[in-house]
Amino acid sequence: MLGKLSASPLLSCHSASLRFSSQPDIATSIRNNLLLNVNFSNGLPPNIFKGVLSTCIYPKKSAIYSTTQHDIITLSDEDRTKWESCRQALSAFNFSVEEEDKILGKAFGHIHSPYWSEEHKREVPEFEGVNEILNYLRNLDLSDDEIHKVLKKFPEVLGCHIENELRNSVQILEKDWGIEGKSLRNLLRRNPKVLGYNVDCKGDCMAKCTRCWVRF
Repeated sequence: MLGKLSASPLLSCHSASLRFSSQPDIATSIRNNLLLNVNFSNGLPPNIFKGVLSTCIYPKKSAIYSTTQHDIITLSDEDRTKWESCRQALSAFNFSVEEEDKILGKAFGHIHSPYWSEEHKREVPEFEGVNEILNYLRNLDLSDDEIHKVLKKFPEVLGCHIENELRNSVQILEKDWGIEGKSLRNLLRRNPKVLGYNVDCKGDCMAKCTRCWVRF
């Protein structure tokens, strides 16, 4: 997996941090465009644009650090080892390195997800926990290709509690809705978020709509 790690264009490793950034250097782009389009035929001195060019520094900071444009994942050396082991657990499903990082990031609070609202604190995934959930999905008779689709649509499943959410949701589907076997597999391919439903407002909103059975 280390070979795979070094191949990622979105990843740069520092001694104690792991950063992901897909944004272009906005400052350089704006500055170059300004220089290309300035016409000095009117005799204005180049330093008149000094104030304009200096403002280009601020978009650069925004592009690198703004959480509204992209996400930064920072890990210690120890935590990075755990992260890479969880990538290994996902390797059977033919995701790219960037996709694996996005799945883990959304599942464990490093990348914002509407599913969690503000409830999920950042945590480092453990190989055993991720593998347990993947094995549970396999035990539902989902193929690796089907699990690929589940993780693509609902990466947060890896951060769900296996007993209180996953097993409980499947039991509700079987007992209350009579959905099991092939029908369950078809449902999970189409709407895997049902695995994370853990509240039922019964018409009295609890402000947890992304996790409520009212959506089913």
